[in-house]
Amino acid sequence: QVQLVESGGGLVQAGGSLRLSCAASGSRFSIERMAWYRQAPGEQRELVAAITSAGSTNYADSVKGRFTISRDNAKNTVYLQMNSLKPEDTAVYYCSVQVHVWTYWGQGTQVTVSS
Repeated sequence: QVQLVESGGGLVQAGGSLRLSCAASGSRFSIERMAWYRQAPGEQRELVAAITSAGSTNYADSVKGRFTISRDNAKNTVYLQMNSLKPEDTAVYYCSVQVHVWTYWGQGTQVTVSS
């Protein structure tokens, strides 16, 4: 059973930065895709950014140029550097990892951006 521990959320003013981390443990297989999703109140969960084991990345249009996803394969950890934050980035952010045929989710971390 893979466990994910997220950290780094919080309250920040518009224009500020936060860095989210998600550490995975307990996997018997290599972790393939790692991603960050977010869900705002009353909204559906949406993909923010994803990164493959080879380092290929993709981003939601709304965060391109502001957010950067990266991973440390030796630590099974994925990061999300968020710059130039906007109030509309306020949401619960979830880490997700794909291991073989299974997908695992973190518990979520709140990010609140004040105007």
